[in-house]
Amino acid sequence: MNATPKQDPESIRDMVREGYAGIARGSGGCCGAATANRDAIARKIGYSEEDLEAVPAGANLGLGCGNPIDLARVRRGETVLDLGSGAGFDAFLAARIVGPEGSVVGVDMTPEMVSRAQQNARAASATNVEFRLGHIEALPIDDESVDVVISNCVINLSPEKDRVFREAWRVLRPGGRLAISDLVLKAPFPVPLRSVEAYVGCIAGAMLREDYLAAIRRAGFATVDVVAEASFSGIVDLQSPEIHAALAADGLTTADAEKLVENVVSLKVVARK
Repeated sequence: MNATPKQDPESIRDMVREGYAGIARGSGGCCGAATANRDAIARKIGYSEEDLEAVPAGANLGLGCGNPIDLARVRRGETVLDLGSGAGFDAFLAARIVGPEGSVVGVDMTPEMVSRAQQNARAASATNVEFRLGHIEALPIDDESVDVVISNCVINLSPEKDRVFREAWRVLRPGGRLAISDLVLKAPFPVPLRSVEAYVGCIAGAMLREDYLAAIRRAGFATVDVVAEASFSGIVDLQSPEIHAALAADGLTTADAEKLVENVVSLKVVARK
């Protein structure tokens, strides 16, 4: 893989897709999420033991930075859309809450992730959840057809975040809500991060906090509320192989990483249409 790929939107999507295909196949991790500590990471970012026990085996890939289900206050009978649904962890938790009267759709651009999520759904006999292949910048979802849009540490990976928020607004019914856990920056990185590993490691795509919130407002949301924020350093393992790969690809040291991570925040946002 080229350590300095072209930075046009399609090349970024291609390299993110490649990285997450590897994660789906079990040959990689994200944000320092090694296989052995995925449950520990989930607990740290807000999931309960009941949540971990409720999802199919293999649905938790340790890829999140918060619990959007809790943020969204999903209710029985609602229709929920999960942006960047991965192996289905949050989608399955939402499906349990909405019940047979409701439904959940997960959208992911990585075929291997969609396949894995579909296998998990069949294994769990989950009939009120489905997974679709598609881009979160151009959702395969009808206008005003969902009550809640959730996303967990995914929008930061998109090279076209304004389009993502406009699409979320489009598919939500009037009064619907957007609940996001994501990574943002308190200040710009002092050096550019351009490697494949840095994008897949949830670092390079992060946007300045105020620009991120402004993009949500530009999409048309009536209210945008920051519910909580926390330091990313409490989530990421700077000694993990994934983070070391990202650093090495951009010619950085662990000391450099510690300085960079100080600027990264896990942001929890709820917006209403």
